[in-house]
Amino acid sequence: MSLFQEEIWQTFSVFGNVIVDWPRRTEGTGARDEESGRARSMTGYVFLVFEQESSVQYLVNECHKEDDRYYLFVSSPTMRDKPVQVRPWRLADMDFIKNPNATMDPRTTVFIGGVPRPTKASELAECLQRLYGPVCYVGIDIDPELKYPKGAARVTFVTTQAFVAAINGRFVHLHHGESQKRVEIKPYMMDEQICDHCEGKLCSSRYAPYFCGDVECLQYYCEICWDRIHYLVGTRRMEHRPLVRMGEQTKVRFFELV
Repeated sequence: MSLFQEEIWQTFSVFGNVIVDWPRRTEGTGARDEESGRARSMTGYVFLVFEQESSVQYLVNECHKEDDRYYLFVSSPTMRDKPVQVRPWRLADMDFIKNPNATMDPRTTVFIGGVPRPTKASELAECLQRLYGPVCYVGIDIDPELKYPKGAARVTFVTTQAFVAAINGRFVHLHHGESQKRVEIKPYMMDEQICDHCEGKLCSSRYAPYFCGDVECLQYYCEICWDRIHYLVGTRRMEHRPLVRMGEQTKVRFFELV
């Protein structure tokens, strides 16, 4: 898509009150030309947030459908009837729950980043079940304001075996339309967990800052227990790296051994 911001608004405002939200760009690719004051042409994708749900239905009804994809023909002073793909997102597609009455174990949950938008939770569940084993829950993370997928998901498996298989697999190829994307599977790190090894006895019951995502461990550790378990000379655990929670992100921490 390569259109001016005003042209986007004029095209889609006929369906109802709408906010055009351009994705953040790096420096030097701003939305406005400093000399002319006119909005620059921008390529890629854009979010449209309608005031009413009926506007989305109106837009979809006006689209040309090809397989499972929707296209709207857009014209501008420089082009005519350019097909622009429209990807509607239903909030009902953000969750997959196999059995609402089943108990879910957060310790068999993985985090997947870089999920193609808008992948449905049910599609992701079907893909992972086929590769690793039964899935009981999938949650697609959405932007709290735009209500559109952020490109990340949490998946809870029914069994520990399926969870470990996914961690061992590490990567999965996700399909959406004609595209295919390789994304990484990581253990989901929970907040406020007590050390699994000492059960808080060696750290005054403070929450464990580290999680070991290696399938040999898959446990939470306080600093004392991490050192005791992972720094035994001659063991493979010396190669393990702790995961730490930093805000909404989980990162690998590297230590300098002296």
